[in-house]
Amino acid sequence: MCDLSVEDTEWKPAPDRFSVAEVLAHLSHSEGHCYRARVARFVSEELPEFEPDDAQMYLELYRNANAEDAFDHFEEQRETNLAYLRTLPRSAGERRARHPEAGEITLQQMLHEWTMHDLGHIRQIAELVRARKHLQAAGKLGDSYRLKP
Repeated sequence: MCDLSVEDTEWKPAPDRFSVAEVLAHLSHSEGHCYRARVARFVSEELPEFEPDDAQMYLELYRNANAEDAFDHFEEQRETNLAYLRTLPRSAGERRARHPEAGEITLQQMLHEWTMHDLGHIRQIAELVRARKHLQAAGKLGDSYRLKP
């Protein structure tokens, strides 16, 4: 983040794609309002039923996001969530819920999906930075790269 200007964090490779700031706002929102809320329901309810989650539903929330603020908020929530998860007994991973697309799932499965979600967006941010900051500067050496930011 240190080497990115505000313009870099707001740059979008296409109108229908996210900027770095929007990805960070999505991660921040997902951390507190989606995943943490689901963990709480896994622990407190018997076989809770989850509603579908789609980032497209929250696009207005992510527009005009400030990358630094979104990252700071994400970081604070992540620390809180990790502290909470450490208090759960290992057996909590076997608790079950109903997912609208996947059917019956365990907390352990959702934690793995949470990790895949976040790693996917970290890759997305890396691709955005590669496309914005380095592709053009690489000149002809960048021609063989097929970036998908």
